[in-house]
Amino acid sequence: MKMALESVDALLEDAGKRSVTDKSTLLWLKRLKDEMYAISDMIDEFEADTEVISQPSARKFSFKKYLAIMIPCITVVPKITMANKMEKMREDLEVITDQHKKFRLTEGTNANEPKVTDIRETSSIMETQIVGRTEEKEEILSSLFDSMTEEITILPIYGIGGLGKTTLAKMIYNNTQFKEYSQVWVYVSQIFDLKKIGNSIISQLSEKGKESDYTGMELIHKSLQKLLADKKILIVLDDLWEGDEFHLQSLMDMLRVGKGGKVVVIVTTRDEDIAKKISTIKPYKLAPLTDDICWSIIKQKSVFESRVDKEELENIGKCAGVALAAKSLGHMLQSMKFSEWESVRDSDIWNVSSLKDTSSSQVLASLKLSYSVMPSYLKLCFAYCAIFPKGHKIIKDDLIRQWVSLGFSTWQLGERYISQLLGFSFLEHSKSPSVSLCIPYTIKLYDEDITLLTMHDLVHDLARLVMDDEILVVGKGGNTEGSWYHYALLDDCSKPLGFESSKIRALRFMDCDKIELHRAAFSSAKSLHVLDLSECIIHKLPESIGVLKQLRYLNAPRVQDALIPNDISTLSKLLYLNLHGSSKILALPESIGKIEGLAYLDLSGCSEIEKLPESFGRLKELVHLDLSNCSCIGGISEFLGSLTKLKYLNLSRCKKIGEMPEALGALSKLDSPKLWEDSFNSST
Repeated sequence: MKMALESVDALLEDAGKRSVTDKSTLLWLKRLKDEMYAISDMIDEFEADTEVISQPSARKFSFKKYLAIMIPCITVVPKITMANKMEKMREDLEVITDQHKKFRLTEGTNANEPKVTDIRETSSIMETQIVGRTEEKEEILSSLFDSMTEEITILPIYGIGGLGKTTLAKMIYNNTQFKEYSQVWVYVSQIFDLKKIGNSIISQLSEKGKESDYTGMELIHKSLQKLLADKKILIVLDDLWEGDEFHLQSLMDMLRVGKGGKVVVIVTTRDEDIAKKISTIKPYKLAPLTDDICWSIIKQKSVFESRVDKEELENIGKCAGVALAAKSLGHMLQSMKFSEWESVRDSDIWNVSSLKDTSSSQVLASLKLSYSVMPSYLKLCFAYCAIFPKGHKIIKDDLIRQWVSLGFSTWQLGERYISQLLGFSFLEHSKSPSVSLCIPYTIKLYDEDITLLTMHDLVHDLARLVMDDEILVVGKGGNTEGSWYHYALLDDCSKPLGFESSKIRALRFMDCDKIELHRAAFSSAKSLHVLDLSECIIHKLPESIGVLKQLRYLNAPRVQDALIPNDISTLSKLLYLNLHGSSKILALPESIGKIEGLAYLDLSGCSEIEKLPESFGRLKELVHLDLSNCSCIGGISEFLGSLTKLKYLNLSRCKKIGEMPEALGALSKLDSPKLWEDSFNSST
C-alpha cells in the first residue's frame, strides 16, 4: 500500500496541471482522489475501532481484561475484515496508478514545485494603487451631479465580470464629494431578497447600529421612511442579478419612501437589461481596460521593473481587459524565469473555451493558468472555498480551522496559504464598508477584530469548476446529481440527508436561519470532518452527533436547549468546538474532558453556565478559550493552571471569576493578558 501511494504522489503534480485541459486525465485524477479518500476513511475507521486500547485508562487494565476487549474486536467482525479491505484497496489503487501510462505522466519532485510568493497582509481598506479607471470615475461623478435634481437618482454600472465595477463603485463611494452623505453598502448577490436588502439599509443607517430583522415589508417601509426623510444618502447595491421587472420595481419603490431627502443609488450588474430597467439616468457601460493598462497591472504585480531580463520579456496581454485576470497573471509571473514566461504565452489553456463569450473565456483561461501553476497544497485549499456561497464573507481563522480539520494544512501553514491566495487575487480582503447580506448575523457576537475575506464571482466560478462534481450544492443554481461528492452546501436542515452521504467530509448549511435543525440532518454522513450549523436554528443539538467519530470541526452556535448531549464527549478527534451565543445552556457534559485533543473552545455568550465540569482540566491541548460574557461562571482558577498551552484567553465580562494571579502565572504562552482585566475590576 505504501509503495502504491508513493508512486501516486510522484505523478500528482503533472496530472494536476494536465487535468486543466485534458478530460481523460481529469477523470483519472477523480478516480484516484476518490480512492485516496476511501483509504483515508478506512484508516480513520480503524483508529476509531481500536481507540479504546489507546486511551491512557486502557493501560491500567490487566492482560486478561485487555484480551476481553480485543477478542470481540477480532472475532465479531464484518464479512470483509480490515485486512481484506486494505488488500482490495491496494489492488484498486494499483489498477488506477497503472492507468497513468496511457497519459505519459512524468514523475516530479518537490524541487520542481513552483515557488509561490508570499505577500504581506494589509488592512481591509480600498487598494491604494489602482491602475486605470480615473477617467471613468470622473465621468460618473459628473453624470451624477448633473442629474441629482430629483429625490432619488439611480445610476447602474454594467459590464462583464471582473472588469472592476465594484472597485469603481468604491472609488465613488469614498470620494470626498459624498462626505456629507450617510453611506450604505449592500452586497446583493444572485439570490435576490428584498427584505434582506431593506434590513441591511436600516441596520447601517440606524444611529446605534442595531441589527434590523423585520419580517414584513410594511415595517421595513415605515422604518425607511423615517431614516431616509430629509437626509442625504448614498447607497451602493453591489452585484445585482435580479431581472424580474416586478422585483426591480419593488426595490425602487422601497428606496423612494423617504420624502424631502436626496438618495443617490449606485448599482453594479453584469446585465445591460437590468441596468436599463432600474436606472433613472443613463446607465454607465464599463469598457474593458486597454492592453496597455493590463500590461501595466501585470508589470506592477510581477515586480517587472526590478528584473534584469525585462527587455526580453514579452507583453502577455490575454486578459480581455479584465483587471482581475491581469492581477492574477502578474502575481503568477513574479517568480518565473524567461522560459517560463514563454510557456505561459504559448499555453494550450488559452485555446480552451467552454463559454460562448470570448472575453469571459479569456478571463477564465487566465485564471485557470494561475491555478494550474499553483502547488498542489494550494490548489486543494483554494478549491475547498467552493463550499461557501458566492459573495460570502469568509472568516479567515475559521477557514484555516476547516483546512486543518480536513488535513489540508497546519495552523502556521494556513496563514501562509491565505497570504499566497491573496497574492493570486483568488482571495480578497473584504473591503466593503458594511455588512454583507451573506454574513451570518452571529459575527456581531465577537469582541475581537475579525479578518473577513471574499472571492470575486469569477474566481468563485473557477473554484466550483475545478471542484466539479466533488461538491454538492443544493439551492439556486446548484447541482443535485453526481457520485463523487466529498463536500456539500445545502439549503435545508429540516430533514435527513436525501442522497448518498457516506463520503461527505464537509457539510455546511446556508440560509437556514429560520429553519429548525432536524435530529437526523447529518447523522448519515459518518465521514464528516467539518460540520457547520452556524446558519441553522438549533433547538436541541441531536444526540446523533455522537456517531460522527471523524469530526474535527463543529460550529453549532445559539443552541436553545439547556443541555449539550453527553455523546459529544465521544468525539475524540474533535479539534474545534464553537457553541457561542448558547445562552440557555446550563452546563457542559461532565465527561467533556475526554476530548483530550480539543484545541479551540468558544463558549462566549453562554451566560447560564455557572461551573465547568471537573474533567475540564484534562483539556491540556487547548490553545484558544473564549468565555467572554459567561456572566455566571465561577471556579475557573482551579482549571487554568493545567491549561499551559493556552495562547488566547477571553474572560471579559465574567463577573464571578474572582482573583486568579497564581493560575495566570502558569500560562506563559498567552498573547493577550488585557482580555480579562475588566472581569477582575468588576469582581467582588
